[in-house]
Amino acid sequence: MVDRKIDDQTIEKMEELLNVASDFTRLKIMHALLQGEKNVGELIEEVGASQSLVSHQLQVLRKNRLVSVRKDGTRAYYILNDEHINKLFEVVYEHVKEKEETGE
Repeated sequence: MVDRKIDDQTIEKMEELLNVASDFTRLKIMHALLQGEKNVGELIEEVGASQSLVSHQLQVLRKNRLVSVRKDGTRAYYILNDEHINKLFEVVYEHVKEKEETGE
């Protein structure tokens, strides 16, 4: 990737993705979804946020294709959209933990 020239339009899309992913509540939601699909009630409990905040952040994540929804009767279950989201979360986590360990 480093050797490849990236056009400005792609850089803008990357910026948009990182901005969406960088919200505290959205990160907590994505972390909860790393273990598998969950409904809104489960996410509220795990994230520790209000129903309206969790629902709003799920809407943002869906709009930006970071999570998908599956309907089962009256319930909606959310899951990370694809393996790329798992990898993004893992890379950022490892970077932060490495910096903590080295005191940077």
